[in-house]
Amino acid sequence: MAYTQQDLLDAGVHFGHLTRKWNPKMASYIFMEQNGIHIIDLKKTEAKLEEAKVAAKNIARSGRRILFVATKKQAKEIVGELAANANMPFVTERWLGGMLTNFQTVRKSIKRMQGIDKMSNDGTFERINKKERLMLDRERAKLKIVLGGIEDMTKLPGALFIVDVKREHLAIAEAHRLGIPTIALVDTNSDPTLVDYAIPGNDDASKSIQLIVGEIANAIAEGSAERKREKSEDETPSAEKHESVEA
Repeated sequence: MAYTQQDLLDAGVHFGHLTRKWNPKMASYIFMEQNGIHIIDLKKTEAKLEEAKVAAKNIARSGRRILFVATKKQAKEIVGELAANANMPFVTERWLGGMLTNFQTVRKSIKRMQGIDKMSNDGTFERINKKERLMLDRERAKLKIVLGGIEDMTKLPGALFIVDVKREHLAIAEAHRLGIPTIALVDTNSDPTLVDYAIPGNDDASKSIQLIVGEIANAIAEGSAERKREKSEDETPSAEKHESVEA
């Protein structure tokens, strides 16, 4: 555990929403009410975060990828950067309906985007008129905004990690439909039962988002590193055996 309870406090992870906006299903994660705001029990946040980290690490260790989803203003830049650092796909602009349930169609759009990229690099753009080039540039820019974060996601993810369960309800619904596990940072105005691994915490403050998403991203990176190390170890004996035969 790379963080302390003081770190959670300093990041404001304990601050929930106004009491009148609460979801009763979050009752077990609420410590108290203060000045009309629900205060989250950080001991439970710690326990749930550690549980989610183990799940994320195991998924990454198995070779599956975790799709990060966060389209709210204060989260998208943080989530995009941390997901990219962990070499994981992400959606931070807009969730397209059918992004998972109609994945093959989405892949066609990604291939179209990549095709335009290729045209711009192989000299094709120089052989077409200015109007056509401008139209292709605009098309590529639009596709890049929505699909850039999942460009290298060639198959459905092993799990979703979500910031703000209420906002990303479409992503959660698609994951449920396909049986894809979900991990999420869940504030006091949301239903924690909608996801498999709910981490109770402030999903509005950038410091809280940075800390929680960072911990999940680190766990994923650890799982990926372990997988790489294990594969390397598995390959070493056969290589040594091959060398001895040649000798």
